[in-house]
Amino acid sequence: KEKCPDATYKIWKDEQGNPYTYNEILGYMCYTTVCIEGETLEMWLPVMDGANKAMKAEGYTYTTRYGDKSVEAASMFDINKTIMRCLVKNLAMFGLALYIYAGEDLPQTEVVALAEEKAKAEQERKTAALLPLKKGDKNWDNIINYVTANKSQGVDKLTEMVGKKYKVTATVIREITEIVNAK
Repeated sequence: KEKCPDATYKIWKDEQGNPYTYNEILGYMCYTTVCIEGETLEMWLPVMDGANKAMKAEGYTYTTRYGDKSVEAASMFDINKTIMRCLVKNLAMFGLALYIYAGEDLPQTEVVALAEEKAKAEQERKTAALLPLKKGDKNWDNIINYVTANKSQGVDKLTEMVGKKYKVTATVIREITEIVNAK
C-alpha cells in the first residue's frame, strides 16, 4: 500500500461462496485478481502438497520409481495457504514482492532503504516542528547569550543543542563558530 495506495485485490468465489473450484480428476484451484493503477491481472494456483502434487477431496496414492507415495486430502488450511500464495504470485506479476514469491527473506538492500527512508521522514518531521532562527530576530539575542556562556562545549555540541529547538542554518553555524573561536 505504501508503493501503490490504490491497489485492490479480489479472491474469486463460486456461486456458493467457496474460494476455489474443484474437479475430481484435477483437484482444487484458487484464483485472485489484483488491480493497480487501472491495470488488472488475474492469477491462479492449484492446491498442492509439499511435493507439488495436486490435493483433492480424498487422499490418494501414486507410484514412483522409489515406491508408493501418498497425498492427503486438502483442508481449508491448505486452500487458504494457496489463496495467499496465489495473491503473492499475482502481486509479483506487477513486480511487487518478487522476493517473497521466490521464497527469499526481505532483501537487505530493501531493509536498509526502508530504515533510511524512515529515518529521513522522522528527521523531516522534527525539522518541520522547529522554530525558525535568523540573525536579528527576537530569539537571536538569547541564543547568542547561551552560546557565549557555553562556548567551552564547542561548536558541534552548541549547534546540536540549538538545533533541538531551532532550525540551524549555515548563518547560525557561522555565528556560533565565530563566538566559540573568539578570544
